[in-house]
Amino acid sequence: MKHVSWTALLTLGLVGCGGSAPGQPPAAMTVDVRGAQVAAVQYEGTTSWSVKNVPAWLTVSPRAGTNAVSTQVSVEPTMFLKTPRLSGTFTVQWESADGQGSTVVKVNADLSSVLARVTGQIVPPSVQGQDAETRRPTVNTTRNVEAQSVLVKYRSASGVARALSLGAASSSAGERVAVVPTNDVNGTVRRLKQDPAVEYAVPNVMLQPLGEVLPASVQPADQYAPLQWPFRLLSYGAVWRDMEDHPYPNAVTVAVLDTGVRYDHPDLEGRLYGPGDGALDLVENDDDPTDSGTPGLDEGSHGTHVSGLIAARWGKFTPPCDTCSDSGVVGAAYKAPVKVLPVRVLGSGGGSLAMVATGIRYAAGLPITLNGETRTNPHPARVVNLSLGAAVSSANAQPLCDAIADATAHGALVVAAGGNDGNTKPFYPAACPGAIAVASVTLGEILPQQASYSNAYGAITLAAPGGERAHAYNGGSLGENAFPDLVYSTSWDFTNNRPIYEAMAGTSQATPQVSALAALVISKGLAETPDTVRQRLIDSATHLGTPGRNDVYGYGLINAAKALNAESVEPSLDVRVRQDLPSEDPQFLRLDLDAVGRFSAYLPSGSFTLDARQDTNGNGLYGEEGEARLSHAFESQPATGQDDLGKLSLR
Repeated sequence: MKHVSWTALLTLGLVGCGGSAPGQPPAAMTVDVRGAQVAAVQYEGTTSWSVKNVPAWLTVSPRAGTNAVSTQVSVEPTMFLKTPRLSGTFTVQWESADGQGSTVVKVNADLSSVLARVTGQIVPPSVQGQDAETRRPTVNTTRNVEAQSVLVKYRSASGVARALSLGAASSSAGERVAVVPTNDVNGTVRRLKQDPAVEYAVPNVMLQPLGEVLPASVQPADQYAPLQWPFRLLSYGAVWRDMEDHPYPNAVTVAVLDTGVRYDHPDLEGRLYGPGDGALDLVENDDDPTDSGTPGLDEGSHGTHVSGLIAARWGKFTPPCDTCSDSGVVGAAYKAPVKVLPVRVLGSGGGSLAMVATGIRYAAGLPITLNGETRTNPHPARVVNLSLGAAVSSANAQPLCDAIADATAHGALVVAAGGNDGNTKPFYPAACPGAIAVASVTLGEILPQQASYSNAYGAITLAAPGGERAHAYNGGSLGENAFPDLVYSTSWDFTNNRPIYEAMAGTSQATPQVSALAALVISKGLAETPDTVRQRLIDSATHLGTPGRNDVYGYGLINAAKALNAESVEPSLDVRVRQDLPSEDPQFLRLDLDAVGRFSAYLPSGSFTLDARQDTNGNGLYGEEGEARLSHAFESQPATGQDDLGKLSLR
């Protein structure tokens, strides 16, 4: 089906308003786009003009010209919103023979309301937020459901025949049993028991099946948590439910060797070891690893981003500014006693082999010498996160590999980024023996796929979500724009000196997700040593690509629920609408269903497809073989006002 658009020409007499002399350009205009995706803005009286401040959901083309103003306005075809009308303004700055000025053009665009109900394996919405009412796994018992009939057993077949003649339904004539409908169950039971032909009469109560009720997954209520698609992909809803029901007992330290961290980020308060408590800066040779940023460069805090994926707080906090979030994002650790130990080894120019090797040993609890003083980490790390590296030779990487061997022997599991060069060359320290080398995946149209930048070589051990900027399969939106498949976490705005949240992509973002899961395995007590933790992550991974280990994904995509023996939660359903456009990376709108599977969305005109896929095995992958799915194509026409797609069944 081809995308169709119409042109609506608007005359100056209809749209101009206020403040302009006869024959002069108007001070303001209004354009209503109803039943059309393209409208024209035209007026005389100018010699040159240009367009400024166009909203993200609009396309204005051309944006400049000579002589009379003549341009077209269209709604971006990849915009999907949950509001029936878009409204915004842009400015046309112009010059005429008499001077210069501007025209404010207001655009109103009506969208089509699309309704449908997805039927089949539908489940109610997940529990929202850490303080929401929760459901526990229980065994059902017989409920006191009011009976609407009486079950009667007669002493002879003649009694059954008499009951049938009075409107009863016989359940088994041979057993002399009849079902007698009634609006007065208790009264009917009393009367029948007085009949000498009746052996017994009892209310025909409704019995319920006995079995486990699957609990709802835990979904955080923090503002930007819906953008954190990696946690959905890795089945963390079941993991967080597991923590609610069975608190994880063991405290675990994860050392993050990076650019340092921002202790003043409110979403990390209480989740970091600070100066004087083991934190260390090997760049400045002191115990304050605060990320000071790079003057003159508009870059966020890499170490803060990595740390937030592991341990960002859940729930609300006092916002640091009027426009700042009061809840932000969440970290994988949730309620588990997992804390991050920042060790700064990267400055504005990176970090040397010697500095990183020293940081690895220190993080694991081995003594080091700093400024002539022997220093030992008071909180030895059980997991060391290295979202860093270089494409060096194995010989030149030997100091790093020796440090990793020492840390492993001392009880620390080292997890390292597999590299962002998009080639097949080993990347160090990830390629060192003993390290877990992490590759990056991103979302695909159905299943996760290799991120374009992710290195693939023989040492790759596991894969985790690292994201990709080029497409937006996650279905989220940030402001007026579809959110690309990037990894969202805590960061810092060094220009304005305030906490922010930032979207990044890379094996740097995939690595802390493996580190966090390793820490949770230890915290729950499911494995103890680096080797046993490593093996548990491997054994529980979801295979991607060719069966067994491969150089792209290693042993597969980590599976948090399986690695942590998290009890099954209710099956989850992923429902999206995508526009049928000639693009390799279409944009999606993820839809929220109510308890009976209904949804509504507002769309521009065009051809769309509704895709619904179920995840019944809890591995975070939707629409695998044997899991229910549906795909339904339809047309959206705003001129009709509302399109009802009716019932759509999963199969």
